[in-house]
Amino acid sequence: METRRKKRFIAGAVCPRCQAMDTMMLYMEHGVEKVECISCGHSQSQTKEQISQAGGGEVIGVFKPE
Repeated sequence: METRRKKRFIAGAVCPRCQAMDTMMLYMEHGVEKVECISCGHSQSQTKEQISQAGGGEVIGVFKPE
């Protein structure tokens, strides 16, 4: 039986592959934050350690879904 994951859309986000706006969804899977485009399937992921180290650069804040 598969556990349902909460998936949330990221308002205003643009897919780096297909350039579609408002098609990116964010969810956690096995302690890994994943972002996926529902339009083209492009995905990115980062572990909790990578998220905690992302304190500089263009990062405004880190979204932590519950």
